[in-house]
Amino acid sequence: MQESFSGDAYANAQAPPNAPGVSPQNPLDRIFEAQKHAFENNRLPPSNQRIQQLKRLKQALVQSREAIVSAISRDFSGRARDETLLAELLPSIEGIRYTARRVKRWMRPERRYPGILFQPAKARIFHQPLGVVGIIVPWNYPLYLAVGPLTGALAAGNRAMIKTSRNAPEFGRIFKNLMRETFNEDHVAVITAEEASGAAFSEKPWDHLLFTGSTVTGRRVMGAAAKQLTPVTLELGGKSPAIISPKVPMADAAERIAFGKQLNAGQTCVAPDYVLCPKERIEAFSAAFQDCIAAMYPRMADNPQYTSIISHQQYKRLTTLLTDAETKGARVIPVNPSGESFARSRKLPLYLILNANDDMQVMQEEIFGPLLPVIPYESLADAAAYVNARPRPLALYFFDYDKSNIHFILTQTHSGGAMINDTLMHVAQDDLPFGGIGASGMGQYHGREGFLTFSKAKGVMIRPRFNSGRLVYPPYDRWIHRLVYRLFIR
Repeated sequence: MQESFSGDAYANAQAPPNAPGVSPQNPLDRIFEAQKHAFENNRLPPSNQRIQQLKRLKQALVQSREAIVSAISRDFSGRARDETLLAELLPSIEGIRYTARRVKRWMRPERRYPGILFQPAKARIFHQPLGVVGIIVPWNYPLYLAVGPLTGALAAGNRAMIKTSRNAPEFGRIFKNLMRETFNEDHVAVITAEEASGAAFSEKPWDHLLFTGSTVTGRRVMGAAAKQLTPVTLELGGKSPAIISPKVPMADAAERIAFGKQLNAGQTCVAPDYVLCPKERIEAFSAAFQDCIAAMYPRMADNPQYTSIISHQQYKRLTTLLTDAETKGARVIPVNPSGESFARSRKLPLYLILNANDDMQVMQEEIFGPLLPVIPYESLADAAAYVNARPRPLALYFFDYDKSNIHFILTQTHSGGAMINDTLMHVAQDDLPFGGIGASGMGQYHGREGFLTFSKAKGVMIRPRFNSGRLVYPPYDRWIHRLVYRLFIR
């Protein structure tokens, strides 16, 4: 997931102490202190309060959906309305609904069992709110990646502050006003890019900090959090592969990869970053893929359903990757069904990049746009080895209906999540955890895992009046000690 390839979350990182607008009463510091104080006065909100907060959040999103859609489209200079509805509002609302129905059950103390040596006793796990949670949101899915963590934080009984991206200023303003109308500031608040830098936000002593963005910026966030011993969840990105098996119907694989790559013009953290294809099937994939794109987007440049690149900076970065690949010998195939000119917009047609190699920049960093390298392989073992030789991705996609091949890929590769015979859809499953591994992140959330991430699982042991522990108190040279050692140390 990308906040910026230049680390824009850390742009203008530290203003001088006496700079205008920087004081102990700036919005970040003031609201943080207010939320800390409010949490001290309500350390364990009951389930009915949490459910009502979640319902208020859902209702606010439903009532403001058109304003949200319009704001995000303005930030992109053209974002497909249906992509915001399908990929942001719908999963956000479904996630809230799923959580609200289950949070009371999740809050119940969990029974555990003391060993025989410690009887009579009870063991329980109590889930307590952490306190004040910080959430840093990227620009690519600014609503979904704000509401998802917020849902988990509220379900767990926390207060939350959300930092929006400077690349999504229109959304930031809309969302700030929406949260202000829905919650008291000491419960949920939004800090826009104009009010605080990502660096200043990261350095607060949060009880938990969740960051979604690039791996480069994630390292900086983790470094800042380490100074406060703040626990972090990092939802990053990486190069998520799509592996096509030797025998899967090509039409099936090509169509589903095309959808996953074209959604949001490829500006998705779990978009297929490159395709591993049997070398003898590459031409078939190329043809099928182009047919699928043509069916989805008969025209592109003037099609409101085809999303723009977020900024001129990102557009330039993508075209530089493309030029570098061509210069180094790649065969580049533009997928532009109507042959339109894109000169007067930030829209970019999709490009297949054949004969890509590791010397090309497009294979060295997360693409985060509509460029799709296709890499040949000889066997599934070679494909798995290719994935394993690189940083562990956020997602892995495999296309095959053979159970033994599916088992091989799932057990012989590592990734944050995996999807068989489709792309992206695993992210929207509320009963599955979502999170990266290694360079693609740490920690997870969604559904119950979100509740657990933003809770402290407190282990509690309860003794009755009778204390069997007295049997092993000193002096240690009694028969009971010898019996315990004989029975249990063996």
